[in-house]
Amino acid sequence: MANSGIQLLGYFLALGGWVGIISTTVLPQWKQSSYAGDAIIMAVGLYEGLWMSCASQSTGQVQCKIFDSLLSLDVHIQTCRALMVISVLLGFLAIIVSVVGMKCTKVGDNNPSTKSKIAISGGSLFLLSGLSALVAVSWYAAQVSGHFFDPNTPINAKFDFGPALFIGWAASTLMMLGGSFLCCSCVNGDRTGQQFYRQSQPSTAREYVANVKSSPPEKGEQYL
Repeated sequence: MANSGIQLLGYFLALGGWVGIISTTVLPQWKQSSYAGDAIIMAVGLYEGLWMSCASQSTGQVQCKIFDSLLSLDVHIQTCRALMVISVLLGFLAIIVSVVGMKCTKVGDNNPSTKSKIAISGGSLFLLSGLSALVAVSWYAAQVSGHFFDPNTPINAKFDFGPALFIGWAASTLMMLGGSFLCCSCVNGDRTGQQFYRQSQPSTAREYVANVKSSPPEKGEQYL
């Protein structure tokens, strides 16, 4: 019962992380204007993500432009795009696999060992999905930090971390934590079952020997 609760907790944590990774992928606020200098005009705020760049004015108007060419983008943007898309796809596959392998579902209930292995596979997919998103977000943050501290970068061209990066870090952590819960609950359940079987087997053998000794011998049989 405790393992089922841990599986449910891990599943919902990973599901929340997957939703956060989708939000991180589509948000344009991966980096934003830093306002590091006094000469910066603060009437316009610039944002940039994996798919578009936006300009927000003090009047509340926001204008966004989708990146036209894929090949003209920087290498880290292309790589982060690929990693985030892979993370979303792996998370979707992990959701389906985990539902089949969890103890609280009736799918494949006739074979608990196979069901446990399926749940571990789903947890592993969650771990890979979270790791992929974590690499993408951390790499993008490293690029933003490198350009910010580069002395050759003009003050009005410097950017800070956007809200999408923090959402991505939190979402990938939740997904990896949920996947770890799924894997650990299944491993602990298998070990408990093996220990119970090993402890019950000798007692069964002793009961059989005691029953044989207590029963009277038939004709032509003698006990040693």
